[in-house]
Amino acid sequence: MVDELMMTSSRPYLLRALNEWIMDNTMTPHIVVDAAGDGVIVPLQFVENGKIVLNISPFAVRDLLLNDESILFSARFAGKPMNVVVPVTNVLAIYAKENGQGMVFSDDLGNTPVPPNSPLDPESSPIGEPKLKLVK
Repeated sequence: MVDELMMTSSRPYLLRALNEWIMDNTMTPHIVVDAAGDGVIVPLQFVENGKIVLNISPFAVRDLLLNDESILFSARFAGKPMNVVVPVTNVLAIYAKENGQGMVFSDDLGNTPVPPNSPLDPESSPIGEPKLKLVK
């Protein structure tokens, strides 16, 4: 009976909703991705400390698809076209570039590491800038 009570992951639903919310507020959605793992296809030359930040706005990507399993799109990196695939389990956060508002995802309710100098990195954010925090 326990299986009947299990629910699917809320992460793909939250990603779609937060992406729409960020876009509705005329801001630029960015995702922080754990670049390691099966099924991740990202430009490796831009990966730092195992993470990559990707702009998923309509001005930066084509054919964006946020489904229950993956985020898929095509984009140009250093002038070269690439099809990007990010399993939703590898998305660590989504936020608005302009103000840092968004959500950090964590499976273990611990702190999710973010790239240094990212708007999500509390140590690099100047005082007065918005900061995300994990709500337990």
